[in-house]
Amino acid sequence: MTIPSAEGFLHAASCLPCTADEERDLVVALTREAEENVKDGDLRFLVSHSWWINWQRYVGLIKPDENDADMLPQAPSRPGEIDNSKLVLEESSSVGDEPELQRTLREGDDYALVPQEVWTKLHEWYKGGPELSRKVICNSPTSKSYIVDVYPLCLKLFDGRDSSERIIRISRKAKVRELYSMVCSLMSVEQSKIDIWDYYQKTKNKKLINLNETVEEAQLMMDQEIIVEVKADDAWHSDLGTRSNNELALIPLEPSTSSLSIAGGPAFSNGFSPGFSSSFAQDNSFNTLLRNTEDGYSSFSNGTKDDIHGLSGLHNLGNTCFMNSAIQSLVHTPPLVEYFLQDDSWEINTENPLGLQGELAIAFGKLLIKLWSAGRTSVAPRAFKTNLSRFAPQFSGYNQHDSQELLAFLLDGLHEDLNRVKKKPYIEAKDADGRPDEELAEECWNYHKARNDSIIVDKFQGQYKSTLVCPDCKKISVTFDPFMYLSLPLPSTVTRMMNVTVFSGTGDALPMPYTVKVQKNGVCGDLIKSLSVMCCLQSSEKLLLAEVYNHCIHRYWNPSEPLCHIKDEDKLVAYRLPIGSENLLRVEILHRVVDRYTSDSVFITRKLIGSPLVSCIPNDSTRKSDIYATVSALLAPFVRAKVHTLDESAAKLNSNGPTLDGIVLTDNGATHEEDVSTSNADEEAADEQVLPFQLWLTDDKASKRDPVDADSNGAPGSTLRLLMDWSDREHEVYDMKYMDELPVVFRPGFMSKKNRQEAVNLFSCLDAFLKDEPLGPDDMWYCPRCKEHKQASKKLDLWRLPEILVVHLKRFSYSRFMKNKLDTFVNFPIHDLDMSRYANHTSIGDQPPIYELYAVINHYGGMGGGHYSAYAKLVEEDSWYHFDDSHVSSVGEEEIRTSSAYLLFYQRVGSSSCSVSKNVTVDTDMVDSLDT
Repeated sequence: MTIPSAEGFLHAASCLPCTADEERDLVVALTREAEENVKDGDLRFLVSHSWWINWQRYVGLIKPDENDADMLPQAPSRPGEIDNSKLVLEESSSVGDEPELQRTLREGDDYALVPQEVWTKLHEWYKGGPELSRKVICNSPTSKSYIVDVYPLCLKLFDGRDSSERIIRISRKAKVRELYSMVCSLMSVEQSKIDIWDYYQKTKNKKLINLNETVEEAQLMMDQEIIVEVKADDAWHSDLGTRSNNELALIPLEPSTSSLSIAGGPAFSNGFSPGFSSSFAQDNSFNTLLRNTEDGYSSFSNGTKDDIHGLSGLHNLGNTCFMNSAIQSLVHTPPLVEYFLQDDSWEINTENPLGLQGELAIAFGKLLIKLWSAGRTSVAPRAFKTNLSRFAPQFSGYNQHDSQELLAFLLDGLHEDLNRVKKKPYIEAKDADGRPDEELAEECWNYHKARNDSIIVDKFQGQYKSTLVCPDCKKISVTFDPFMYLSLPLPSTVTRMMNVTVFSGTGDALPMPYTVKVQKNGVCGDLIKSLSVMCCLQSSEKLLLAEVYNHCIHRYWNPSEPLCHIKDEDKLVAYRLPIGSENLLRVEILHRVVDRYTSDSVFITRKLIGSPLVSCIPNDSTRKSDIYATVSALLAPFVRAKVHTLDESAAKLNSNGPTLDGIVLTDNGATHEEDVSTSNADEEAADEQVLPFQLWLTDDKASKRDPVDADSNGAPGSTLRLLMDWSDREHEVYDMKYMDELPVVFRPGFMSKKNRQEAVNLFSCLDAFLKDEPLGPDDMWYCPRCKEHKQASKKLDLWRLPEILVVHLKRFSYSRFMKNKLDTFVNFPIHDLDMSRYANHTSIGDQPPIYELYAVINHYGGMGGGHYSAYAKLVEEDSWYHFDDSHVSSVGEEEIRTSSAYLLFYQRVGSSSCSVSKNVTVDTDMVDSLDT
């Protein structure tokens, strides 16, 4: 379809309102034109995400049931005025009329970006606001990639002449030259007359003299101070450092340390729009990083000078607690402390194309040295964050991120920067060919070490065994792979509670709801199997799983379909039918209530009610009497207690009609009947009676109504759908409440408190991680024997354990429909973590793999906001400390275990840098759990 040019639509002066289709086509055309001709300096406008979604539904760009599983199909209404009020701060401190954005916004969750032309049209049609524009900047001239500077750098500008203060905003990608031009324009001075100084934390750090570097490369952070010195007309000989504090009279302003955050999210939150390329321009000059060793680090003593090392805090540069906690855990890792504090070189590899030319390792080493300086000081990790942001744009900006994701990047980046292998050899992996696991594992480890050899591999990396089994041909594939940390699921995150209502297909029992616990990565067959046990299914029966929507059967679930396709808000039913029922005629009964005017009996409403009933009958038993008898039998359990007997016609139908008790199924699914036929005389007599209820032939949506004739034959394997009208008479006889309300598969609010109260131990998390489970539908394995992708079963085993064991507790879970954080308390050992039962191989002699805890990263709060801190142990002192950004305090060992523990750091006993504490009480509760 060709979209017409935007010029072909209504003239701007026209006052006629556009239709939804006209609005859609115009916005699509304008957006396409803007994206095809994007250039540096273009404007993009922020629009409230909720309003944008409503508009897209209105014009038909989003179907009514997309992005909102609870929304019933209906005609979307025209949205109201554009409301961007939730995107801005209530009290803005910005200069001018432009409001200031909230600091924790995410594109796709809180706002959408639209071109200027689209915003103009939307505002013309809907009014509202406020108007929020941001510039498009060129990220890479060579690749022609662009980004939207959603969060420009906010700086506090001090005038050294009168100590006045003002707020300025400038892109992080702007050159220092542009900063000078902006300041000169604001102060009405010539550039040659001023000097701009980095004045972070009221301390003069350096003069900004490199006009060609970006303000980000100059290590200017959000909300920090800069100060301007205006030179006198005569000789200028003074220096800011020679002036007294009283003369400057500067107001102390701290950078933002807000802990409001979005934790663990997979999306970028770097102050730029992730809709464009998010990579930063890189300066890989090795020499530039070696200059100014102390540059960017500001230390402030708390007045106590002592010989204690390793108790320095880290300033929060604005939601950087996730980074601070990871840094504190690593700089208190004994092997890394020994490595970076030694005098000789750090084995920097500047030739590794996978590394960062050594810059990340050098920045980390400089920061570690600073943190281990004598005394209790607080360090601002600005230079480290600048280098981190250059090479990992997802961690730039000032929004919260996942500490585990940062830790994984740091370990991998440090490894590549410190890799002793200058040129990695190409090694072709060999098949197992039936060789022993010991031989194959050693070969794979040697291959890995031939390409990867660093202090990180020596201390942090282990090896696990992965076994895949094809579900069809039973082909077994065994591989041995390295790991840097263990991401352990909490037991409640690998299983799923599902509610299913079981209906009888023969009418011998009322519907009964069941709650079944199944593996999240399982298939519907697993659910049917567990449900069969719970409902005491007979060997001659089977369960037919179906989804009910709008009182109709929406679909039947195949046993091989993944459970992840079933949403929590769905309603599931299972029908008990005889084995071989697929060869019989399936009968579905829908229920409809009819309201009438009492005066002239005119129909006013017809609506479906209750839950469908399902049964099956022989293919040649489709006479009218057979159908009525089958329905009457299914309704028998719903007869009210006060109704002692059915009316005469219903009783006669039941006595004459076919029953499944009389159906005998052979091995091949064929049937023969014992005394199930009715005589023609009986059938004619039944037709003459007043029927107990009214049935109609219908379709799957109950959109048509045809009478049931004396002979209503159905083809083998097809479905006979019936519609039953419910009047006051039927309601008096049958109790509809048993099939009126079906529970949803899972109600998160109902189980949330229970999830928080549950307590598990670390070993149960390990067991869940190592448990045999099927692969997910998005992670299928290609079977070399079957020559196609299969949902194989996977089993992990720990083969080689590292000296430093990092354990990640997977508290955050994501799906298309929900995000969740588990506050489950995990009981983990502080001393004597014995991994003997899990390790198949040891790399440190014959010593058992016993570990001591030395650091913990905590996450407090939920998905929409949170804060990170760390516990770390000074091994030499055998004492624990709490590192909460710049605040460092002593903490008792008994306080280390909390429900906020997110990452655990263990060191193996017997390693050169590990000392075992004396007179330590063994965690008996953890030891006892090994026997359970």
